[in-house]
Amino acid sequence: MEEKRREGHEPAQEEKEAGSAADVAEQLVLPGIFPAEGGKKRKGRKERAERGSGLYAGTINYIGRNTPGYPARFEGLTGMPEGLYCLGSLPEEDEPTVGIVGARLCSHYGHRVAYEFGKYLAERGIQVISGLALGIDGYAQEGALAGGGRTFAVMGCGVDVCYPRSNKALYEKIAVRGGIISEEEPGTPPLAYNFPKRNRIISALSDLVVVVEAREKSGSLITVDFALEQGRSVLAVPGRVGDALSDGCNFLIAQGAGIAWSAEAVLEEIRTVVSQSDSARQRRAEQARLLKEAAARARETTPASGGGKHARAEKDPMLSRQGKRAFAVISGDPAGIDEIAARAGMTAGEVMTAMVELQMLEYVEEVGHQRYVEKNG
Repeated sequence: MEEKRREGHEPAQEEKEAGSAADVAEQLVLPGIFPAEGGKKRKGRKERAERGSGLYAGTINYIGRNTPGYPARFEGLTGMPEGLYCLGSLPEEDEPTVGIVGARLCSHYGHRVAYEFGKYLAERGIQVISGLALGIDGYAQEGALAGGGRTFAVMGCGVDVCYPRSNKALYEKIAVRGGIISEEEPGTPPLAYNFPKRNRIISALSDLVVVVEAREKSGSLITVDFALEQGRSVLAVPGRVGDALSDGCNFLIAQGAGIAWSAEAVLEEIRTVVSQSDSARQRRAEQARLLKEAAARARETTPASGGGKHARAEKDPMLSRQGKRAFAVISGDPAGIDEIAARAGMTAGEVMTAMVELQMLEYVEEVGHQRYVEKNG
């Protein structure tokens, strides 16, 4: 199911619109956080974070891997970022979190459902996480704020860049009532290829992911793929037959996703997820480990006439067509996203999605900021 969606995926509307010179020039960089440096090279991550004067007397913090505050929810997951920049705070580890995603160009029905779900869950102490995008994302986060709760936005740009700028008021509220989160360095513009990979952070920080309206080839389904790979539960809001904005959700339900037929149903599901015993979680982790080992053994024993890991990747049933295409041009020499895209004849967004997948399956590793090499072993 995942491969079918990934191969047929069309970039989400926000991905299509982000990244052009004109769009980047129009993004709102909040004043007083990271002043222009006259083209000088930026220094270390910690210094970049501490230099910011911050919004609302706060600062932009950098939380690196193996340091206090790095999300415990990332434990055991592959392809997680080396660190996160945060304006505000990260989600509380001991409080349940629901990710709500969906169409940018949503219907009035989707608007109402997203807002009501966000508000209802927030009123009951559930943290809401999304991507601050127009449409479902923003409406769900507005609802969470209206419910007096905490909400968090994972960005495809620097935390000091408000994108889309029409959500500036929402951005400012979230920075106070939750957090603005990104793995990208402050000042990074909303480049298109950053959006697919940020979705893995939304799902990883969530205990449960809810999809409210999505077309059959919606970018929101990338979040679903990541959620399933990470062992997260997925619910979808059912829609009318023949309604294009409901095709994605109805497809997910047909494939076995839970049905988010009401806010109460979502609350009941999240309570079930977070109340599972430690032994049950350990069993799931053990099952995931065994499946991963079995897949690795299958790749190792796959007959190949030559080419080593590249030949195995070509026959790997767990690797999507785009993943195979991107891996075919990767070697032991570090290559950036644009370079890989040029070699493989792919878009930068397609390559970024493929890199996340290839890291999860341990074919490649990141050796610098968005620079990749074939992984040894």
